[in-house]
Amino acid sequence: MAAAILISVWPTSSREVLAQETPAPTAGQNVVLVTGATSGLGRELAMRLGARGDHVIVHGRNEERGAEVVEAISGAGPGSARFYRADFASLAEVRRFAERMLADYERLDILINNAGFGSAPDERWVTEDGHEYRFQVNYLSTFLLTHMLMPRLLASVPARIVNVSSGAQTPIDFDDVMIENDFSGRRAYAQSKLAQIMFTHDLAEDLAGTGIVVGSLHPATYMPTEMVRRAGATPRSTIAEGADAVMQVVDSEAFESGQYFSGLRKAEANAQAYDPEARARLRELSQELTGLTCHMGRCGFVGDPSEQAALLDRPDHRPPIVPELRPSRSLLWSGIDPEAGIWRNRLP
Repeated sequence: MAAAILISVWPTSSREVLAQETPAPTAGQNVVLVTGATSGLGRELAMRLGARGDHVIVHGRNEERGAEVVEAISGAGPGSARFYRADFASLAEVRRFAERMLADYERLDILINNAGFGSAPDERWVTEDGHEYRFQVNYLSTFLLTHMLMPRLLASVPARIVNVSSGAQTPIDFDDVMIENDFSGRRAYAQSKLAQIMFTHDLAEDLAGTGIVVGSLHPATYMPTEMVRRAGATPRSTIAEGADAVMQVVDSEAFESGQYFSGLRKAEANAQAYDPEARARLRELSQELTGLTCHMGRCGFVGDPSEQAALLDRPDHRPPIVPELRPSRSLLWSGIDPEAGIWRNRLP
C-alpha cells in the first residue's frame, strides 16, 4: 500500500515542502539522506540502503517518483523510507527542507549529497537567488544543507558525508564565479563539481577527530542517467557500477576522510582542490551567498526574521538537539538557539 502523503505548507513561501508519513526509524536503524534519489544513481543507492535495513530519506523534486521509490523500499523491506520534496534551485526551499529534517529526525548517520544537474542544455540559467544554476544546484545548496544538518550528524557519530562529484573538473575563476563571460554548460558543470571536492577537503579538516568521515568521488563515467541522455552521450558504464563506488565510500572502514576516489580507486582531483587559498575564497563566498556567517569558529544562519517567527508558530515544531561543541571553524553551532530551536539572526 502506498504511503500517505502529508503536505506541509510554510506560511512565508508560495512553495511547499512535501513529506510522506512513515514510521519513525527504529532503534539501531541507520538514518540515511540521499539527495536526488528519485531516479538514476540516487534511486539505486536508496534501494540498496533500504534493502540492507536502513531508514532512507528520499529527496527529489517529483513527488510521484518519490512516492514510487518509498513504496518500492517499503515493499521490499526490511528498511523504511520517507520522501521530501525540495528544489535546490531555491535556497529558501533548501533552508525549509533542512529545518523540517531537524524537526523530524534526532539523528542522521549518513548524508549522501547526490543531487545535481549536468552540462546540457548548453544554456546559462540563473536561479531565483541570482546565482548561476549549476553552481547553486550542484554545490551551493549542498553546502547550505550539509551545514544546517551538521548538528544531527555530530549527534550520530560515527557518521559519514559523501559528496558525489565528477571527473569533470574546471578551476573556479573567482573573478567570474557565475560565468557571465565565456559560458558553457560543461564549464559550469565542471566548476560546480570541483567546488564539491574543495568543500569535501574543508569539511574533512574541520571535522577531524569528531567521528565524521567525509569523502568525494567520481562514481562512474557516463552512466545511463537522465543527465547523460540529455547531453546526448553514449553510456560507458552502468548505474550499478556507480552505486558500487559510492557504497564503498559509505561503508569502507579503510576510507580516510578527505579522500577523492574515481570509481573504486583513490585518485587525484584538480590541483585547485588542494590549494588552501582557493578553498578559503570559496568558503567565504559560499558563506556570503547562503547567509551562513562564521567567526572564530562560531557559525550561524542569517535568516529572514519573518520565516523564523513563522517556524516558532508551527504546532509541530520542536527544537533540535544541539551537541557538545568544540573549537573548529564550522563546528561551533552556537548559532542554533536550543530554546527557540532556530538559527539566531546574529552571532553574539
